[in-house]
Amino acid sequence: MGDHFIPDVTEIRNPKSEIRNHDEPMLELILFYVFATVAVVSALLVITRHNVVHSAAFLGATLFAVAGIFLTLHAEFLAGVQVIVYVGGILVLFVFVIMLIAVDRSTHERQFNRQWTIALITAGILIAELVYGLTQGKESFILPAPIPSAAGIPGNSEQVGTALYTMYLLPFEIASILLLVAIVGAVVLSKKRTPAE
Repeated sequence: MGDHFIPDVTEIRNPKSEIRNHDEPMLELILFYVFATVAVVSALLVITRHNVVHSAAFLGATLFAVAGIFLTLHAEFLAGVQVIVYVGGILVLFVFVIMLIAVDRSTHERQFNRQWTIALITAGILIAELVYGLTQGKESFILPAPIPSAAGIPGNSEQVGTALYTMYLLPFEIASILLLVAIVGAVVLSKKRTPAE
């Protein structure tokens, strides 16, 4: 019997896994451009709409698009904070302010500032800085190759949660107690006293 050739197992490649790994960066790039386009268009609509309710809705779309950009960068914790803090907190505050103002009267008021000279000078300076940065610092836009994440390494959300509820448990609980005291104090101060009281 002649010597049989035994192939090296490490050199055997799975073509399906190579195709999947090759398509993942392209999908992330497509999603990044989609979210970036939605964010830019929605931001422009925020400052150009006459109706403040429409502006608030487009602001929510902008914040959600930014959260999607964070997801494409594998920053799940930042995406969650973006949605919870900005969409769930600040945008709701804007909606409350809109409810307190007269929307019908605000649509007939002057929406834009008339200081075009200062605005054009500022925009020209910013454009010049942007062009200078793009032409002189092209090397800084070359990003290093992404390091493949190991299967056993936890995500950033898990790491933040573990650190928050182990090493920083006491400051976290103190902050929650302070927020609870602030909520109770706001309710007490805003409570209207009846004639019987």
